[in-house]
Amino acid sequence: MGILDTIQQLAGQTGAAAQGDQAKVAGGFIEALAAHPEGIEGVLNSLKANGLADHVGAWASGQAATATPDQIQQGLGSTGLIEKTAESAGVSSSAVTSALAVVLPMVIQHFAPNGQTAEPSSFSSLAQQVLGKLL
Repeated sequence: MGILDTIQQLAGQTGAAAQGDQAKVAGGFIEALAAHPEGIEGVLNSLKANGLADHVGAWASGQAATATPDQIQQGLGSTGLIEKTAESAGVSSSAVTSALAVVLPMVIQHFAPNGQTAEPSSFSSLAQQVLGKLL
Protein backbone atom coordinates (compact mmCIF):
# COMPACT_ATOMS: atom_id res chain seq x y z
CA MET A 1 0.00 0.00 0.00
CA GLY A 2 1.42 3.38 -1.00
CA ILE A 3 1.42 6.54 1.07
CA LEU A 4 -1.45 8.04 -0.90
CA ASP A 5 -3.52 4.90 -0.24
CA THR A 6 -2.68 5.09 3.46
CA ILE A 7 -3.62 8.75 3.65
CA GLN A 8 -6.84 8.10 1.74
CA GLN A 9 -7.61 5.27 4.15
CA LEU A 10 -7.08 7.59 7.12
CA ALA A 11 -9.24 10.25 5.47
CA GLY A 12 -11.99 7.78 4.69
CA GLN A 13 -12.27 6.33 8.16
CA THR A 14 -15.29 7.61 10.03
CA GLY A 15 -14.32 6.74 13.58
CA ALA A 16 -12.45 8.85 16.06
CA ALA A 17 -11.74 12.50 15.38
CA ALA A 18 -8.04 11.76 15.81
CA GLN A 19 -8.07 9.70 12.62
CA GLY A 20 -9.58 12.64 10.75
CA ASP A 21 -6.90 14.88 12.22
CA GLN A 22 -4.22 12.44 11.06
CA ALA A 23 -5.50 12.66 7.51
CA LYS A 24 -5.70 16.46 7.66
CA VAL A 25 -2.22 16.66 9.16
CA ALA A 26 -0.82 14.26 6.55
CA GLY A 27 -2.16 16.42 3.75
CA GLY A 28 -1.07 19.64 5.47
CA PHE A 29 2.39 18.25 6.18
CA ILE A 30 2.93 17.14 2.60
CA GLU A 31 1.75 20.54 1.40
CA ALA A 32 4.10 22.32 3.83
CA LEU A 33 6.92 19.97 2.88
CA ALA A 34 6.40 20.66 -0.82
CA ALA A 35 6.75 24.40 -0.14
CA HIS A 36 9.65 24.04 2.31
CA PRO A 37 12.93 25.17 0.72
CA GLU A 38 14.90 22.23 2.15
CA GLY A 39 12.19 19.62 1.53
CA ILE A 40 12.52 16.14 2.95
CA GLU A 41 16.29 16.56 3.22
CA GLY A 42 15.77 19.42 5.68
CA VAL A 43 13.35 17.30 7.70
CA LEU A 44 15.80 14.41 7.85
CA ASN A 45 18.66 16.71 8.84
CA SER A 46 16.58 18.40 11.55
CA LEU A 47 15.42 15.09 13.01
CA LYS A 48 18.95 13.69 12.99
CA ALA A 49 20.45 16.85 14.52
CA ASN A 50 17.86 16.84 17.28
CA GLY A 51 18.34 13.32 18.60
CA LEU A 52 16.16 11.21 16.31
CA ALA A 53 18.82 9.74 14.02
CA ASP A 54 17.95 6.19 15.12
CA HIS A 55 14.28 6.81 14.36
CA VAL A 56 15.09 8.22 10.92
CA GLY A 57 17.25 5.21 10.11
CA ALA A 58 14.54 2.80 11.22
CA TRP A 59 11.80 4.63 9.29
CA ALA A 60 13.89 4.91 6.13
CA SER A 61 14.50 1.17 6.20
CA GLY A 62 10.79 0.41 6.65
CA GLN A 63 10.81 -0.40 10.37
CA ALA A 64 7.90 0.84 12.44
CA ALA A 65 9.81 2.61 15.22
CA THR A 66 7.44 4.83 17.17
CA ALA A 67 7.98 8.42 18.19
CA THR A 68 6.19 10.53 20.76
CA PRO A 69 4.65 13.93 20.07
CA ASP A 70 7.40 15.44 22.25
CA GLN A 71 10.06 13.82 20.06
CA ILE A 72 8.36 15.19 16.93
CA GLN A 73 8.34 18.66 18.52
CA GLN A 74 12.01 18.25 19.45
CA GLY A 75 12.95 17.05 15.98
CA LEU A 76 10.95 19.51 13.86
CA GLY A 77 10.37 22.48 16.18
CA SER A 78 12.98 24.69 14.53
CA THR A 79 11.85 24.03 10.94
CA GLY A 80 8.51 25.87 11.06
CA LEU A 81 6.82 22.81 9.51
CA ILE A 82 4.69 22.11 12.58
CA GLU A 83 3.18 25.60 12.51
CA LYS A 84 2.73 25.58 8.73
CA THR A 85 1.10 22.17 8.89
CA ALA A 86 -1.24 23.27 11.70
CA GLU A 87 -2.27 26.33 9.70
CA SER A 88 -2.80 24.35 6.51
CA ALA A 89 -4.70 21.53 8.24
CA GLY A 90 -6.74 23.81 10.49
CA VAL A 91 -5.68 22.04 13.68
CA SER A 92 -3.55 22.90 16.71
CA SER A 93 0.21 22.41 16.88
CA SER A 94 -0.32 19.69 19.49
CA ALA A 95 -2.66 17.85 17.11
CA VAL A 96 0.08 18.10 14.45
CA THR A 97 2.78 16.62 16.69
CA SER A 98 0.43 13.81 17.79
CA ALA A 99 -0.56 12.96 14.22
CA LEU A 100 2.99 13.26 12.89
CA ALA A 101 4.11 10.68 15.44
CA VAL A 102 1.99 8.28 13.34
CA VAL A 103 2.28 9.84 9.86
CA LEU A 104 5.94 10.92 9.72
CA PRO A 105 7.37 7.37 9.60
CA MET A 106 5.20 6.70 6.52
CA VAL A 107 6.29 9.95 4.87
CA ILE A 108 9.97 9.25 5.48
CA GLN A 109 9.67 5.66 4.32
CA HIS A 110 7.95 6.84 1.14
CA PHE A 111 10.14 9.84 0.33
CA ALA A 112 13.47 8.65 1.71
CA PRO A 113 13.61 4.87 1.42
CA ASN A 114 17.00 3.61 2.57
CA GLY A 115 18.02 7.23 3.21
CA GLN A 116 17.73 8.28 -0.46
CA THR A 117 15.49 11.32 -0.88
CA ALA A 118 12.88 11.53 -3.61
CA GLU A 119 12.77 14.13 -6.34
CA PRO A 120 11.28 17.46 -5.14
CA SER A 121 8.66 17.40 -7.92
CA SER A 122 7.12 14.29 -6.36
CA PHE A 123 6.20 16.33 -3.25
CA SER A 124 4.06 18.85 -5.10
CA SER A 125 2.45 16.13 -7.20
CA LEU A 126 1.60 14.09 -4.12
CA ALA A 127 0.41 17.17 -2.25
CA GLN A 128 -2.03 17.95 -5.07
CA GLN A 129 -3.31 14.37 -5.06
CA VAL A 130 -3.70 14.28 -1.27
CA LEU A 131 -5.42 17.64 -1.08
CA GLY A 132 -7.74 16.66 -3.90
CA LYS A 133 -8.81 13.58 -1.96
CA LEU A 134 -9.17 15.36 1.38
CA LEU A 135 -11.00 18.48 0.26
